Order: sequence, then structure tokens, then C-alpha cells
Amino acid sequence: MPTNRRDNLFAELRTEKTLFSFNDSVVDVFPDMIQRSVPGYSTVVRMTGILAEQYAQSGSCIYDIGCSLGESIRSAERALGNANPDRNCRLIGIDSSAAMIRRARTQVEADSNIEWLEADALEVEFAPSSVVILNFTLQFIPIEQRLSLLKSIRSAMMPGGLLILSEKLTMPDAAIDTLMIELHHDFKRSQGYSDLEIAQKRDAIEDVLIPETADAHSRRLSEAGFSRSSVWFQCLNFASFIAIA
Repeated sequence: MPTNRRDNLFAELRTEKTLFSFNDSVVDVFPDMIQRSVPGYSTVVRMTGILAEQYAQSGSCIYDIGCSLGESIRSAERALGNANPDRNCRLIGIDSSAAMIRRARTQVEADSNIEWLEADALEVEFAPSSVVILNFTLQFIPIEQRLSLLKSIRSAMMPGGLLILSEKLTMPDAAIDTLMIELHHDFKRSQGYSDLEIAQKRDAIEDVLIPETADAHSRRLSEAGFSRSSVWFQCLNFASFIAIA
């Protein structure tokens, strides 16, 4: 199993702006990067497993869309295995990054039944599913395509199924939004990132990760056909929603 390195990708001054992408360099440091960049990430992953176990229906699919290295789908697999190993669900991790999928395959236990699919989620034909995980994924999809993806997910979900949607948010109040951004930067400094790293990472990702307000997400979930939704977790400007099919 590969050794994960410390994230220092933006520690050296860059003379030209580069767009952030999930390439091999990012994959090598991704576990460290996301733990030190997303407040509450471990709680979201752990609770994803608990929620998946509660809502998984026998014989259905559980999808992790934008699975990166598969922490969320592995959390679901562990929870299902501990609670009811005979539920016979298909667990499928999907990511458009070939580097992520290659590494994800090496992260699982030998007896894991997770299937890995390198694909654009917008082009996937989803099978009947009871749990779908979108942890910090929708924010990387163009805003005008987000409703289409959610409708595609919803159309494949079984009645009573659960969507877990985690996202970075913007705040409707400009002053509060600025405060949350500053607090997030303080969080990253507390994790050992320098001001240079924070600034260069922000510049690289600002045109790639497009956050929205919690209300925008709630409205879209309703428009996509989910019967109800709610924020179940928030830390600073990062939040996780649950939506019921």
C-alpha cells in the first residue's frame, strides 16, 4: 500500500498561475491535503458510513460519486459489514481522475467488494440505488450541469433512498462570508500551512471549485425531485446535507 506524503505542493513560489487538478502529484498527498484543508472531514466520512448502513436496501447499489481515494465508500463498506454483511449491496466508487482510481484500488483490504469506475459522473447510467454519496464533488462540476446530475441520481434512487451531499459553501451575507473565509484560512494555518501555500492554493482552485449557498443547494435538491433535505453537519463554510428520495 502506498505511503501518503505531506502536502507541500504549494510551498514554493510559483511564477505562473496553474489550475488545480487531481493528478498524480495531488493523489500522492491527497489524504494529508484534505485532512488539513477541510474542517470536519473525518466526521463527515465516519458519519457517511453510519448513514449508509441505516438507509442501504438489500440488493441495491451504493454509489460514491467523485470518490477520490474511496474513504467514504470504504466507510460505508465497513459499516455494512459490521451491521449486516448479508444485505448484498453493490458498492461502486466513481471518479473521473484515472490517478485517483488507480490509487483507490490499492487502498482497500484484500476482501473488499468495492467496484471502481473511472468515468464522468454526468455520463454514467446509474442502476437502482438506495444510497448515493457526493462528498465534496458537486462543487467541481459546472453550476449549469449540477441539476442534471442530481436529476439523474434521483431517477435511479429507490423510494426512501438517501443522498449525502457535502460541499464548501458561500454565505449570503458578504461580511459573514468574508469572516468564514478568514476563519478557514486560520484553520489551515493551524494545520501547518503557510500564508504562501494558502494564497497559491486559493489562486489555483478558485476557477475550479465554485461554491454556492446552502439555500441554492436546498432549492436544487427539491427541484431534482428529493422529498426533503436538511443540513446535518457544518463546520465553518463546509457543510453536509442529507436528502431523501
